[in-house]
Amino acid sequence: MKGPLTSVEPSGDWAPGLQKARLYDLILMDIILGHLAPLQVLEEKALAARYAGGVSGVREALGRLAIEGMVIRRPRVGTLVAPLDLGEIEHAFEVRRILEGRTAALAARNHRPEDLPAIVGAFDGAEAAIAGGDFRAMLAMDHAFHRAVAFATHNPTLARFVIALQNTATRYWIWQMEKQSPADQMRDVVLHRALAEAIARRDPTAAEAACALLIGEPPSAQRG
Repeated sequence: MKGPLTSVEPSGDWAPGLQKARLYDLILMDIILGHLAPLQVLEEKALAARYAGGVSGVREALGRLAIEGMVIRRPRVGTLVAPLDLGEIEHAFEVRRILEGRTAALAARNHRPEDLPAIVGAFDGAEAAIAGGDFRAMLAMDHAFHRAVAFATHNPTLARFVIALQNTATRYWIWQMEKQSPADQMRDVVLHRALAEAIARRDPTAAEAACALLIGEPPSAQRG
C-alpha cells in the first residue's frame, strides 16, 4: 500500500527504495556533473530510457528538481536544466554560511548512534576515488555526507532546505574540483572528516567551526 508511511522516511525524504527516489538521485547527479548540460531540454521518455525507469517516476523526480531550482519549466519548451548561474550560487553560499554551521551544531547535539556510520564513513573510499579521478564517486560521497549531517539534526524541515541549498552549491564545487590537484581534493576530504569527528564527539562549537572552514570562501572571492 502506498502512502505517507511507506513512501516517506522519518526525515521527510522519499524512501530510497522508491523508483522516483532512484531517478531523482540519478538525474541530480548528472546535472551536477554536467552530463545533463545547462539549458538542455529534458524529455521524460528519453530520461526514462536512459535511467531504466518509468515516465511517471521521471515526472515526479523532475517536479522535485524544479522545486529545488535544479531544472526550470518553460511554456512551449518543456523542462530544461537550470543554467549554471554564478550569481545564484553566490547567494547560495551566503545562505550556506548562515545555515550549515548551525545545522552541523544541531547534528552534533541531536544525533543518535545510528546516524554516525553514514557521517563518519561517508568518505571511506575517497583516497581511491581521488587517485582514479572518479568525480562521480566523490560527488556521491559528498552528497551522502551532507544528507547524513542534515538528517542527524532530526529536524526534517531544516534538512530538506539545507540539502536543496547544498545541491545548488555543489554544481560549483564539482566544477572547481575538476581543476584541483589531488592534494587539494584530499584537503577537502580532511575538512569533511574533521566535521564528522566533531559531530561524533557531540561538540557543537567545534562542528560549527569545522563547517565554516569546509564551506570556505564564496565563488567571487575564489575568482579574485
